[in-house]
Amino acid sequence: MLHSRTTDQPFDTVVDRLTEAVANHQFGVIETIDLQKKMNAKGVPFDARCTILEVCNPKQAQSVLEKNMSISTALPCRISVYEDRGSVVVATALPTVLLGLYDDSDSMQATAREVETALTEIIDETCEPEKSS
Repeated sequence: MLHSRTTDQPFDTVVDRLTEAVANHQFGVIETIDLQKKMNAKGVPFDARCTILEVCNPKQAQSVLEKNMSISTALPCRISVYEDRGSVVVATALPTVLLGLYDDSDSMQATAREVETALTEIIDETCEPEKSS
């Protein structure tokens, strides 16, 4: 259901690397949500660091939305960076699994697989150790 990886890199470094990887795969960041900041601003004490990037590849989104507009309820794709037991985790829900929730999803599986491959590559690249120059 999820693709997730852990890394020992600093949290802010992971968010920066994730943003770069998203762009390198022809996706755009629509919104960046600092969940800790948002919750605390609403008066809800929340100590865990969690940043969510809402990302989209417009051409692939158009492809599935033209077939079934109800899929808009699952877009844009979200990649979450959060702290868990001393590590930083980067995770996303798998598009192929989410698509299964909708009628006529078989006709869109190829696109979902393409998006899923890109998202898993983005996460894997983000979590790889940084190469020294």
